[in-house]
Amino acid sequence: MIHLHIRDASHASTLDRGLLRAAVDAVRSATDLVVQLSTGGSVHDPLDIRLTVLDAEPDSCSLTCGTTNFGDDVFVNPWPFVVSLYRQTIEREVVPEFELFDLGHVAALRRLLDQEGLPFGGKVHVDFVTGVPGGMPGTTAALMAGVALLPPQVTSWSATGIGRTHLPIAAAALSAGGHLRVGMEDNLVYARGQAVQHNDELVSRAAELATLVQRPPLTTAEARELLGVKRR
Repeated sequence: MIHLHIRDASHASTLDRGLLRAAVDAVRSATDLVVQLSTGGSVHDPLDIRLTVLDAEPDSCSLTCGTTNFGDDVFVNPWPFVVSLYRQTIEREVVPEFELFDLGHVAALRRLLDQEGLPFGGKVHVDFVTGVPGGMPGTTAALMAGVALLPPQVTSWSATGIGRTHLPIAAAALSAGGHLRVGMEDNLVYARGQAVQHNDELVSRAAELATLVQRPPLTTAEARELLGVKRR
């Protein structure tokens, strides 16, 4: 799966529908990857604009299950917005990835599934985002607390650690049966004194780590089956 945030010609984060559509089409024309768009954009994007992301017809989208402090900012996801976005994913046949920044978000996910039912495709995949200043810490203990509280409808989960929590969380997730999210959105340092130059460095290392612990990467077809994604 590839998780996309879009930037405009001035390199600013944008949710421009034309640019979103162009990005989705470009990835589809060059690869068979599962294309996931962020519905978060930046913490400054208004809620009504964030609800238009699915117009670009991605395979999947992120769906954050609650508001969280985000450094000096606030990533706003009020309950009515969460429900509205979730209903739209079902109508548009887009598979949501439920983003969990805190243990309260796990409880909100349970509430959402109990109230609204299963997502399109019938699979429930969640991603723990750890290490954000204001969210759950990027520790094995915090991650395992979140996993223990997942509702029974969840069929798969992944985790990411921000910054220096990147590798510890990757190791913890793999050892506990989870999947990984890696990329320069979350981590800009490959090793002490060595900056990441490209996302493929982080992806390659994650694949190597997964193979080493006998949990090799899935094929795209296997990932589509795992997530309940339809081919568009």
